[in-house]
Amino acid sequence: MYDVVNNLHSVLRELPNGVKLIAVSKYHPIEYIEAAYAEGQRAFGESLVQELSKKVTSLPKDIEWHFIGHLQTNKVKYIVPYISMIEAVDSVKLLREIEKQASKYNRVINVLLELHIAKEESKYGFSFEDCRAFIDSGEWRNMSHVCISGLMMMASNVSDKEQVRKEMLSASIFFDEIKKKYFSDKASFKERSWGMSQDYDVAVSCNSTMVRIGTKIFGPRLY
Repeated sequence: MYDVVNNLHSVLRELPNGVKLIAVSKYHPIEYIEAAYAEGQRAFGESLVQELSKKVTSLPKDIEWHFIGHLQTNKVKYIVPYISMIEAVDSVKLLREIEKQASKYNRVINVLLELHIAKEESKYGFSFEDCRAFIDSGEWRNMSHVCISGLMMMASNVSDKEQVRKEMLSASIFFDEIKKKYFSDKASFKERSWGMSQDYDVAVSCNSTMVRIGTKIFGPRLY
């Protein structure tokens, strides 16, 4: 087995207090998750509905599952019974569907609004302007089965750390703006989810509260 235990502790030692680790377990076998779980890790990230559903039935029920990939609206109904957080809400349509499906189970699901800051077309998410317009519309205030808990973004996949830093800082500044204007009375709006295996050191310096780390813990993905 890949040295999951030592890798996990190595990452945790590097994270300051207040930064939560989401261990990205997609494409990794159940025994790797069990090894991390045995060391106290409880929050795991997946991005494929079918793979996640299989893992949920085989693993302890107190795992906090985060859906971290692009989620199609027609797949929402399959994960709402158990998902703890949907990190990549990239459209109003998706948020409405989560509200609709969660209401059937009388659940409140924590969500993060995904920002599209990186230059790559493959990334999803709201522009700053679209995100402002949606929040300003107030529609979310009438949604009783979703809790907007913060923002998420993926920085450009480049070696230029300064570009990554610039993108993450712009997200952090935007978070402060939105928090002050719309969520100042909501303690639940607190998460700044950015940083992955290759850039979480930069993310921590850019006020991230939640990092998504997979290969650094579990090794190369087993497709």
